[in-house]
Amino acid sequence: LFPYKELLMASIADRVLDNGLTILDTEANRVDLTSQEATSFASATSTHTLGNKTSISIGSPADRSGGGRKVTLAAITDGSITGTGTATHYAITDTTNSRLLVTGALTASQSVNSGNTWSLNALDIGIPDPS
Repeated sequence: LFPYKELLMASIADRVLDNGLTILDTEANRVDLTSQEATSFASATSTHTLGNKTSISIGSPADRSGGGRKVTLAAITDGSITGTGTATHYAITDTTNSRLLVTGALTASQSVNSGNTWSLNALDIGIPDPS
């Protein structure tokens, strides 16, 4: 038997990267502002959510600046704040299948109050080319 050594790919085709990102384009339907990074669907949509927006729009995969592929979450101007606290992260979910798909830190934390609305600039989510 030969000893196992992890092989690092020198290149990943755009088609392979696109198939991972296409899930966001076709299945993601909600984004939440959370008080910490979500680790599960329940964490994103219940335990740590401070507000959400449904019926989100995520574009098809495209080239990413610096190499790789990306999708873009369209800007949000009318998200609903449902809790009071400090928003530090976002979470994108597929509510049909109860799946947490993406989490990330906000550029700056923001205090929010229940009953207010929130907005978010367009956001790129990408997979870089292998280095």
